[in-house]
Amino acid sequence: MIWLESAIAIPEDPSAFDTSQSQDHNVIMRDVCIIGGGSAGTFAAIRLRQMNQSVVVVEREDHLGGHVNTYNDMTTGTAIDYGVLYYEDLPLVRDYFGYFGIPLERVSAQKQTANSRRVDLRTGTSVGPVEGNMALALAVYTTQLLRYPYLNTGFNLPNPVPPDLLLPFGEFVKKYKLDGAVDIIALFNQGVGDLLQQTTLYMMKYFGLDVLQGALTEFLQPVSHNNSELYVAAQDELGKDALLSSAIISTRREEEGKWVKVRVSTPSGEKLIRARRLIVAIPPKLDMLQGIDLDPIERGLFEQFNNTCYYTALVKIPGLPQGLQVVNRANDTAYNLPPLPAVYVLNPTRSPNLTTILYGSKEHMSENEIKEHMTQSVLSLRNQGLPVEAPEFVRYSDHSPFLLTVPPEAIANGFYRNLNGLQGNRNTYWMSATFNAHDSAQIWLFADRLLRSISQSE
Repeated sequence: MIWLESAIAIPEDPSAFDTSQSQDHNVIMRDVCIIGGGSAGTFAAIRLRQMNQSVVVVEREDHLGGHVNTYNDMTTGTAIDYGVLYYEDLPLVRDYFGYFGIPLERVSAQKQTANSRRVDLRTGTSVGPVEGNMALALAVYTTQLLRYPYLNTGFNLPNPVPPDLLLPFGEFVKKYKLDGAVDIIALFNQGVGDLLQQTTLYMMKYFGLDVLQGALTEFLQPVSHNNSELYVAAQDELGKDALLSSAIISTRREEEGKWVKVRVSTPSGEKLIRARRLIVAIPPKLDMLQGIDLDPIERGLFEQFNNTCYYTALVKIPGLPQGLQVVNRANDTAYNLPPLPAVYVLNPTRSPNLTTILYGSKEHMSENEIKEHMTQSVLSLRNQGLPVEAPEFVRYSDHSPFLLTVPPEAIANGFYRNLNGLQGNRNTYWMSATFNAHDSAQIWLFADRLLRSISQSE
């Protein structure tokens, strides 16, 4: 099993890290080696180059971008994003896109989904409108967010951790009478598992002040409506410093050493990277950290993480009216939230022939299981009088592991204080959604702050 393999420390042959035994073209010397070319890793690479640092990025996929998924519809000549869609309107976001000359536009998520139906996709029956006063509930929710300014970037929690942050979110909602806000929070906090049972801390991090502002006003997106444009531009700038389709074989991070050494398998053969610092920009789950020489403290922290699962698909659905959004809701649950695993929503796209399907589960599911359940959910719309046929899958993406969490007891006992204490240990820094929020703009804010602190400490 993968988790067992990663838990067993296999002694490393010291000669494997001996640069004197390697040919010059197989040794890469950089200031920083970055593992992972998703949102965090790509941003860190570009930001470090702006700070006159040399970098190399190791990415297992054949492109940069992480959760960004884009399909180019040859029929209409339209780029369709079915992963990351929007960004909060923040100076850092504008600066990042502006660096590559990518123009942005403001867009209202609410206006784009004006034609919407609430349907129980288990049965195809209609679900009534949202109950409660959303505006009033969001005002109260905003007041609660303002009580915890330290949630804006990172998990810099006080000791003791406020008890409200450790409540199941459903209890937090009842305590502060936030019923009218649950539906919109559920629309934006997709992929979090059972929203009402999830710890309030994570829900407030995910649906924070910046996201709330965007939900009520407007978000940003590229004028091209192609979020991959950013990562193509970054990949072009990095050039050979982006080692794509590559995997970590092993690392050596000596306690008092000045260098981190990383052995990498690449399409052109094995490489040895020597860097002054290592940035790990992938989810810190043990099965994803294979090859990294974790110490007992790191392993003890990372093994506590649980995760949710999230999936997206781009499909053709014959018979589905153009421009129709279908929000999956239930007739027999609290706040009409659908029991997982379930489709979250069917979203129309800029192409009249294509629809995105967003899906979540608590435990990981196979692609066949998910596609079968998506198909059943779509066919239930026949009970709405819609002459739909089974979806034709054009693209599919598994974004698991998604939200990484630990139990409230661990949070109260200082888990995040200990996690933050890893930064800089053995010349290694950690940055990913797990260290802030599953949101590109928030990931960039965290990475920028961490990189600035590193630079100031040198």
